[in-house]
This record gives sequence, C-alpha cells and structure tokens, in this order.
Amino acid sequence: MMTASGRAFLKMHGLGNDFVVLDARGDSLTLSPAQVSALADRQTGVGCDQLIVVGPARGGVSDAWMSIFNADGSEVSACGNATRCVAWLLMQESGREKVVIETRAGLLDAERRSGGLVAVDMGPARLDWRDIPVAEPVDTLHLPLAVGPLADPVGVGMGNPHAVFFVPDVEAVDLAAVGPILERHAFFPERANIEVAQVLEPGRIRMRVWERGSGITRACGTGACATLVAAARRGLAGRQAEIVLDGGVLGIEWLKDDHVLMTGPVAVAFSGRLDPSLSP
Repeated sequence: MMTASGRAFLKMHGLGNDFVVLDARGDSLTLSPAQVSALADRQTGVGCDQLIVVGPARGGVSDAWMSIFNADGSEVSACGNATRCVAWLLMQESGREKVVIETRAGLLDAERRSGGLVAVDMGPARLDWRDIPVAEPVDTLHLPLAVGPLADPVGVGMGNPHAVFFVPDVEAVDLAAVGPILERHAFFPERANIEVAQVLEPGRIRMRVWERGSGITRACGTGACATLVAAARRGLAGRQAEIVLDGGVLGIEWLKDDHVLMTGPVAVAFSGRLDPSLSP
C-alpha cells in the first residue's frame, strides 16, 4: 500500500542535536534554502536542526566532503556533532578506525573510540577578532556586549562564531528571549552561536546553546569546544573538561597545538526515503 520513490536519507543525532543526512557521492545535489527549510520542518518535513550532505572528496586527501545547512536554509562551515555522525558512517562503511572529512572549515580528522564514541579534531580555536569574526577590533576575551542579564562574553571561532557568557545559573537564563537578539546583533557580521555556561566544578561545565539559524538545540559540538576554550582563557577551567549539555555530555580537550578535540556518542534514529514532494 505504501511506496517510496524519493531520495534515501538517514536521521541521526549527537546528544539530541539531530540531522537529516543525504548521500550525494554518486550524483550531484543542489539545495535551495527553501528546500532545506522544508526538509527541516518538524511538522511537514523530516525535522532536524541541520541538514547534512555528504559529497565526494574534493581535495584528494579526505574520505568525503560534508556540507552543512541550518534549519533556516543557511549554509555554515562547521558542526561538531554532525562531523561525528558522518565520521561514524564513513568508518562503518569502510571498516577503518580513522577518517578525514573535508568541510568549509578545513580538514577534520576523526577516529573511533571505545564505548561507541567518536573523537574529532575540530581544528584550532580562532581567537583574533577578525577570525571569529566580530565587527570591530576588540579583545575577544571580553567582548563589549550586553543584552538583558547577559554581559561580557568571550568570543571564540570554531569554524563558526561563538559568544560564551558565564553565568551563575544557566537554567535561569531565558535563552529563547535573548538568543535571537544576540545571534543577529550588529556586533556579529555573520551572526553568532550563543552559549551560556556555568562552571559546576573543576573539569565539569554546564552549557546551553542558541544556534544561529536553528535556535535552541539540545547539543552543539562547536559550542562545547568554544565553551571549554573560553573557560580556560578566563582561568575558570583547565584545558580539558566535560561539557554538560541538555542532551548529554561531551568530552573536550584544548590541545597544546591549540586544536580542540571533541569526543562523544553517535546515534541513528531511522532511515527512509523522501516523498517526491520533498526530494531535492
């Protein structure tokens, strides 16, 4: 009684940060922002925070190319949880323990860890105001920015812009109210991901996130990386910590070469085929 003739997809997530993954290694795939938004819609599409397209390697040194689109249709350069998911798929497919994924943010090395975890080198933390970017020359350790109860964030670039606000209680912050204002603040020419963070104890930090183009999500890999870097720069933590997100825990380490290593789980929710009305 039921037929499905559209493009195959996988629904995956990392700690509840969820993705629709499309494999375009065998054909070309062009997506408009409207098509991405239709697929990401949780009432009328598949529903996701980000849509991921896996394409053929472009530089000759990686296993695949990964394109990342937020739920609003905008394309972005980095997504840590999605990188883990795609890395796991490639390792399952190849039988290897390590893969290299090519993104707009550069080449990302990933490897399988015990307990079903995947570790990804997310590249160096970018701390110069031009590399985040922000709109004017400033000390990124103390961005001159305040909205409502939030003030004095740390700016960090992890392939996408982040502003990390340290607060006494992350649960008390109305992130749905302040998040969209800060995301689109004129101080961030490319918009920004907004994190509120609370140091629970040495080596353990609670974090909530408003992602640009997606809103509140249960987890954000690059946001967890940015939070650890920000805490270490402020002297609130060392260079390694557990980041406690709404969806679970990520292990983050800011290595001596300034690269940031992220370790966490991967899950497949379901697979299917898109209805022709949704198929790109």
